[in-house]
Amino acid sequence: MNQWRSWSAVAVIGALALTGCGREEGGDAAAEAGAAIDDAPATGEVTIWAMGNEGEVLDQLASQFEDENPDVTINVTPVPWESAHDRIATSIAGGETPDISMLGTTWVGEFAATGALEPTPEGLVEESDFFEGSWGTAVVDDVAYGIPWYVDTRAMYYRTDMAEAAGVEPPTTWDEFKTFTEGLQSEGAEVGVSLPPGGFDSWQYVAPFVWQQGGDIMNEDGTEFTFETPEWKEAFEYYASFFEDGISDPVRLETGEIEQKFISGEVGSFFSGPFHVGLLEEQGGEEFADMFDVAMVPGAASQTSFTGGGNLAVFNDSENRDASWKFVRWLGEPETQLEWYGISTTLPSVQAAYEDPTFADDPNLSVFAAQLEDSKAPPAIPTWAQVSAVIDQELEKVTRGDTTVDEALAAIQSQAESIGTGL
Repeated sequence: MNQWRSWSAVAVIGALALTGCGREEGGDAAAEAGAAIDDAPATGEVTIWAMGNEGEVLDQLASQFEDENPDVTINVTPVPWESAHDRIATSIAGGETPDISMLGTTWVGEFAATGALEPTPEGLVEESDFFEGSWGTAVVDDVAYGIPWYVDTRAMYYRTDMAEAAGVEPPTTWDEFKTFTEGLQSEGAEVGVSLPPGGFDSWQYVAPFVWQQGGDIMNEDGTEFTFETPEWKEAFEYYASFFEDGISDPVRLETGEIEQKFISGEVGSFFSGPFHVGLLEEQGGEEFADMFDVAMVPGAASQTSFTGGGNLAVFNDSENRDASWKFVRWLGEPETQLEWYGISTTLPSVQAAYEDPTFADDPNLSVFAAQLEDSKAPPAIPTWAQVSAVIDQELEKVTRGDTTVDEALAAIQSQAESIGTGL
């Protein structure tokens, strides 16, 4: 299952200018949370939209909530990821939203700006129970809208046999990473590390190199973009150097291709989410399980990676607000999250779940748990899909040698300022 690619794949598709769409009052009117949610059993009917594989299997988990709350009915509507963004936007514009919807993490700022989402009731959950980077995906202008449901982050997959033959250890720094990938090539890999040469969602690969140096996408108060900074220049130059040095190939490999080239030894390493563990073991067979491993991303001052996943939000127009929030709260409990992992294989958003042997005793999953402790999301602004598309475009020009880093960053800064934040 590829939940990482599924949620991120629609972040740009059909991105609509939703500010002012369907609700005249705008986002400010929705900045105050409603009454706290009590502990009484949930009653009535609740409709939830869920995307991709999550939508197909959520019924299995919802039935357990119904067993614990006999007077409630949870109606799960599966929604294909390809149409989810526009379907939610249309439902908001027409005032026909479900009670709850799953949201891609990069959508929260966009939909919160419409005023359609209810802020998370105070006391519903404890912010500190979630990974900091993940909780941040639900927050817009210091207001939380819903909760993180499941999380994802990127770590580094590498061929252990090639690394051992080359005498290199999993890298923790930028310099070590360059040496490490060159070492994999010396043992037969055509590509030391497969990096996207720009294009769709490639910003997710270069932004961590900015964060690792202490840089960011926007200034601290979220009023200005900060692309023309030393941190972005260092990140772009470092990223481009893998293409200039022939370590990474200018051909982008998608899911379906990357596994086979990694298994064959053509690719020595790549970055991806936890779903690739199962894919590689399934496609490579039992013997291949001992030929690869997972490590945290190499870094500069830190080893920060990108975090994404899926959130849950309740709409202001919900016809059963209390039961909706009770279901959301239940889905965020550690025991429920462990049960959900067994059904869906999506990583829990609640830190306590990782104390379970399911994660603590698994060498690969424990790496992702550690990586989640040092991961970051992009700013929750309504225009992020548009801004990130500009980064993707300019990064591709740089890796192909069609423009300089300075020119690319100037173009990103200029276009981002023209696009604005949407807030």
